[in-house]
Amino acid sequence: MGISNLKVIILAAGRGTRMKSDLPKVLHPVCGVPMIQHVVKAARSVSRHKPLVVIGYQAELVSEELGTTVDYVLQEKQLGTGHALMMAGPHLGGFPGDLLVLYGDTPLITEKTLIGMVAEHHKAQAGVTVLSVEVDEPTGYGRIVRDKNGDLQGIVEEKDASPTEKKIKEVNTGIYLFDCQELNKSLNQLKPDNAQGEYYLTDVISLLVTEGKKALAVLSGKSEEILGPNDRKTLAETDRIMRRRILDYWMMEGVTIIDPSSTYIEDQVKIGRDSIIYPGTFLQGSTEVGENCQIGPYSQIQNSLIGNGSLVRFSVLDQAKTGQGVNIGPYSYLRPGTILEDKGKIGGFVETKNSQIGEGSKVPHLSYIGDCKIGTEVNIGAGTITCNYDGYSKHQTVIGDEAFIGSNTNLVAPVNVGKGALVGAGSTITKDVPASALALARSRQINKEKWYRRKKD
Repeated sequence: MGISNLKVIILAAGRGTRMKSDLPKVLHPVCGVPMIQHVVKAARSVSRHKPLVVIGYQAELVSEELGTTVDYVLQEKQLGTGHALMMAGPHLGGFPGDLLVLYGDTPLITEKTLIGMVAEHHKAQAGVTVLSVEVDEPTGYGRIVRDKNGDLQGIVEEKDASPTEKKIKEVNTGIYLFDCQELNKSLNQLKPDNAQGEYYLTDVISLLVTEGKKALAVLSGKSEEILGPNDRKTLAETDRIMRRRILDYWMMEGVTIIDPSSTYIEDQVKIGRDSIIYPGTFLQGSTEVGENCQIGPYSQIQNSLIGNGSLVRFSVLDQAKTGQGVNIGPYSYLRPGTILEDKGKIGGFVETKNSQIGEGSKVPHLSYIGDCKIGTEVNIGAGTITCNYDGYSKHQTVIGDEAFIGSNTNLVAPVNVGKGALVGAGSTITKDVPASALALARSRQINKEKWYRRKKD
């Protein structure tokens, strides 16, 4: 449900130059989802209020991604974290509760950590609380400076830190919790007196301490949660950690994953219990896999629905939908618009596109089925092609229930094959076939006796 007296602001105005990309850093995907979406998800889990997102570099792209799920603050010039909250002032004025500050490039932060931080903040009746972690290599992070009693005294940024302060291994995660009213007072006192000429939000802590407010640093034991990708190398590491979380979740939900190190499941995927995921499998986008399925090995399924009790081996599915108990592969490609109904089969080396294949129907091997509607209990012989494109437009083929299409048949659309009809192998069908009819469309066989011997002589 979230906390009613808590607002969340997400700072996402920067470019992320070390990513060497025209895309804003916060839009780079982690397990198939732009990293800022992971942060928004965490924000919505702890607060009942719509998150507030500070945007700047390519703001239109960020707002296009997030849509109306958040409110926005535009920071045209990126003059520091303190400046970002100054720009948000009109949205925060008068709010009687707390403000949680998150960053759009920390996708690994969890609801559990944030809830724990809020609890410690209220327990200590603090004016400000900082989430900190200890790291072996603190270079680049702001250092947590404590007084002799261990209480938080301030945060020193890397470029402003003394040699002694640079040795401190407890660092700032960039995640803060403020009493909103106290924060608004302190923001008015910020000055850009530092090497960067920016307004540091960390300076607010020193101001609050000077005014006698309680400052708290909550040390988290999960340093991975603050990992914010600054380049493609750390982006890959972040993706690896998130992917393992996803795999662990599904295994705990009753899904068997044979080899987690070679299995890739994105954040929005759903899988039913007692399904088995074999090595080399990619489940991407909004894919949903039912119960008691066997997926893989070496299959890629994106934005597709797989019914209960289905088998998919060595195949690619893109925006396809199947019923229950289907059998797909090996080496088949189900393109967008493919619907395979209950107990249907698409066998080896088959490609389908924008086609509905009825219950119990089979396309066993070596066929192309495009812009086609196939009824129930139909058998499609090997090498069958629906010739759906005439060079200008796409046309549909309709095959009735219980029809049998012989091997190596060309069905030149638009064309209809009636219920229970049989098309002889090797035919090229250009006209409709009536129900229960036998259609043959091939040249008469001619044998020339001893022709090969005469040619050889």
